[in-house]
Amino acid sequence: MTDLDLRLVRYFTVVASHLHFGRAAAELRVAQPSLSRQISRLEAEVGARLLDRTRQGTRLTEAGEAFLPHAHALLRASEQAVAVARAAAQPTRITIGYTAGLIVTPAVRDLRHKHPDADVRTLHLEWSEPRAALLDRRVDAVVTRLPLRTGGLRVTILYDEPKTLLVPIGHRLAGKESVTLDDIEGEPIPRFPDPEFDAYWRIDPRPGGRPAPGGPPVETIEDKLEHIAAGQAVAIVPAALYAAGIRPDLTTVPLHCVEPGHVVVASRAEDRGRLVAAFHTSARTHLHA
Repeated sequence: MTDLDLRLVRYFTVVASHLHFGRAAAELRVAQPSLSRQISRLEAEVGARLLDRTRQGTRLTEAGEAFLPHAHALLRASEQAVAVARAAAQPTRITIGYTAGLIVTPAVRDLRHKHPDADVRTLHLEWSEPRAALLDRRVDAVVTRLPLRTGGLRVTILYDEPKTLLVPIGHRLAGKESVTLDDIEGEPIPRFPDPEFDAYWRIDPRPGGRPAPGGPPVETIEDKLEHIAAGQAVAIVPAALYAAGIRPDLTTVPLHCVEPGHVVVASRAEDRGRLVAAFHTSARTHLHA
């Protein structure tokens, strides 16, 4: 049996991708002479020359061409093996994140009941934090609202959530049974720095392709509320977020003929640990509109 050093296999795949030892060494952050020696060690382990250096550059030999797809497969298999082993280690701690207006208590209670050995914690997150909090491992799962950039994440929609219009008490639309986008055609709406979040909650563009009206720039929910209370803007918001009322000088009006929002549970795509999987199940079972 031939024992291959996977570190050397990875070095080979990087050289093969560049066909240049200098660029490969820079990517790997090793000295070029050292990289050459490591490739020679791999060739000795394999028992065949894998790369040739010519005046025109570096090229794969026939043996190198044959070895390359298997080298990639070896590296993928090793990554999967590590992920499976880590998942099987059964971590005993999980941190659940949640954003404003979303109640995770029923799912957290269920998780604690089913896994009494686990240390289940919760952490409130600002509207812009869920993805970063997952990727930097401050939380292991999060209940939040779309939009959410889903690359590298496992995301499941839990339920739909109506959207409503937030206006100051004295606004011309306050007290109406409902409104549509046509009723707020010219109303300014606060703008957030995140383009995706901004476009989603301003419904920009509007049906037919017309742009949504502009509005005062804000970075926090509190700034947005202040602009609305001052009569400088209105806002489209999740109905549940303001159902209980947050300021006496603001009120909501049902917004019809718009797509509802979505509340989701998200975790890191590669995290298949028992507690994360169990929380996904608890969230689907216990969290509803």
